[in-house]
Amino acid sequence: MDSKAADPDFEARVRDSFARQGMMNFLEARLGRVEAGLVEILLPFRDDLTQQHGFFHAGATSTIADTAGGYAAFTMFPAEASVLTTEFKINLLAPAEGNMLRALGRVVKPGRTLSVCDVEVFVEKDGRERLCAKMLQSLIVLHGKPDTRA
Repeated sequence: MDSKAADPDFEARVRDSFARQGMMNFLEARLGRVEAGLVEILLPFRDDLTQQHGFFHAGATSTIADTAGGYAAFTMFPAEASVLTTEFKINLLAPAEGNMLRALGRVVKPGRTLSVCDVEVFVEKDGRERLCAKMLQSLIVLHGKPDTRA
């Protein structure tokens, strides 16, 4: 993948957009690394993010994976564009049992209209990480629609 971003200010644009995301604020997720074609999101454990067995809920896992991939694609878009997910498929590989989830979104194929991302979600427990979910995602570039709220 060519990791040259179309907008040199992509990191500021991603961080500004992330700060406006109601869902990420609600989950108390944090933005980690932001690089051209790569975004990391961290989600600390809370009891209200669990399912009946005490693991992170698949909904929380999927949400940060979708967002990490979306912003990874967004880093490659022109400044006047915004992003929407068109499709994703997630495999939950292991119970997400631990103190932190870390979603790492990577652009597989940037495109003028559609981009494809690969996302891995890791769960950290006792200082060790293991892969708990894997997502393949497609995103659409919305040209001429800046990522701002009116």
